[in-house]
Amino acid sequence: MSTRAHNFYAGPAILPVSVLEETRDAVMNFANLGVSILEISHRSKEFDAVIQEAENDALAIMGLSAQDCAVIFVGGGASLQFAMIPMNFLHTKADYLVTGEWATKAAKEAKMFGAVNEAASSKDKNFNYLPKSYKFSPDADYVHITTNNTIYGTEWKSIPDVGSVPLISDMSSDMFGVKREWSRYSLIYAGAQKNLGPAGVTMIVIKRAYLEAKAKEQVPTMLKYKTHVDGKSLYNTPPVFGVFVLGKTLKWIQKEGGLDAIEARNQKKARIIYDVIDARPDFYKGTVTDKSDRSIMNLTWNLPSPELEDKFVAEAKKKQMVGLKGHRSVGGIRSSQYNACPVESVEALAKFMEEFYAANK
Repeated sequence: MSTRAHNFYAGPAILPVSVLEETRDAVMNFANLGVSILEISHRSKEFDAVIQEAENDALAIMGLSAQDCAVIFVGGGASLQFAMIPMNFLHTKADYLVTGEWATKAAKEAKMFGAVNEAASSKDKNFNYLPKSYKFSPDADYVHITTNNTIYGTEWKSIPDVGSVPLISDMSSDMFGVKREWSRYSLIYAGAQKNLGPAGVTMIVIKRAYLEAKAKEQVPTMLKYKTHVDGKSLYNTPPVFGVFVLGKTLKWIQKEGGLDAIEARNQKKARIIYDVIDARPDFYKGTVTDKSDRSIMNLTWNLPSPELEDKFVAEAKKKQMVGLKGHRSVGGIRSSQYNACPVESVEALAKFMEEFYAANK
């Protein structure tokens, strides 16, 4: 597919070409049934196999067991989880690490259901670093962390020790892009449209023991995790198309060598761009103050002026590099280099950065 652009969009984001090809075929004829994946009943045995395989593959990638953990697929995006989590698990007080816009929104939603303690925050410097000290509450119902901050370009490399308090994480923008100590988390959620699939489906991994011991009973049916766990994501019609693409993407991750290979490639891609930024610090100004906090998923930087940034984006687009404009709330440049972003695209961007520097310094 030589006509494909170099895709650096932050989400919905690039998908593997092989997954797009399989999806294209399934849109016309799914499982040789003579119907489209867009037309199939979610109660059919053919789709049941799709959703079961996706659950099994997700757990296999994380090295978790179906006996200990459930995987469910729901709509509403990660933003719905901001409310569902406290609705189900916030009894008195919860700790939130506030390190970006999405973490801020998650904490705001939680305040509707109980007390929220900001155990740490980096909003004093517009989220350009990750906190190094924390004030956790030993009696908190849970600790919430956002592992990667898409807008600001920071990413937790190691997760603070929260003791025996349940740990809940929004991993929307680095899920399966890096390895994590998956067993540490009582609940993980991720909007699919970064590393997992298309917009419209959210994957949730939850410990069964946590659900049984800590979930509230008086929660509306569709907003209750137990509903979706007991119904194996089929209580109501799930995002069928999104789950299909997500399932194919999980197969691709396994074929690529699993998380060891995926993370190594992502680290390589990040180094290519950060090396250019670090070599030209007066021209390409990285927005994250501590290099150890830099994201390998979303790389952010500024140029000497907004006018140069606009020129950079416009000229890059002429070279079929799309999605490089920074988030509207912060401006600048952002290169989102998710799993399916090929090394060749990143190398092309690095070459363009050097050419642009030479022409505009």
